[in-house]
Amino acid sequence: MLGLCYLRSFLLHLIKEISVKEFDYTLDYDTIDFRENPELYRIGRGEQGVLLVEPYKSDICRYWRFKTPELATASSTRIFDMFMEYLDEGDFVGADMARKFLMMGWTRARRYANHRDGKKYDENRNVKPQEEDHWTCDKAESARIFKAVYDVARTNTEYKKMYKEWRRKENEVF
Repeated sequence: MLGLCYLRSFLLHLIKEISVKEFDYTLDYDTIDFRENPELYRIGRGEQGVLLVEPYKSDICRYWRFKTPELATASSTRIFDMFMEYLDEGDFVGADMARKFLMMGWTRARRYANHRDGKKYDENRNVKPQEEDHWTCDKAESARIFKAVYDVARTNTEYKKMYKEWRRKENEVF
């Protein structure tokens, strides 16, 4: 019986460690300054919140471009520089938002490489076929540029350490 209690306790601890706090869409994002209130920030999944969390959204979004490989290179470089500045300042929320913008540069450029109009589904909700040049067009190259920079950001040792600590804090409230 003691073994089962121990196993149950261990499994609950494990679930708590790997659980992900969902992004909180109920907050009043029009009035929250996350630089002043970082404790309200939730990482969420993928790109969640990237267009809501101020002042980071406004700070980073003005540099976010992927129309051509040249613009994607300049954009991803500037956003990565911001990512590093946020890390140097110990500002996890800013770093995570910069990472999300890099991710979004990759995913949006891929979307437009696959479907020139940016729409994946037709009027009947069927997936439309990819463009013939979806691996070779300018948007595909822009996606590769953003993906390479995104990978450097998400695997940065300092970022990973801060990320793990932030997740731990999120889960303490669990």
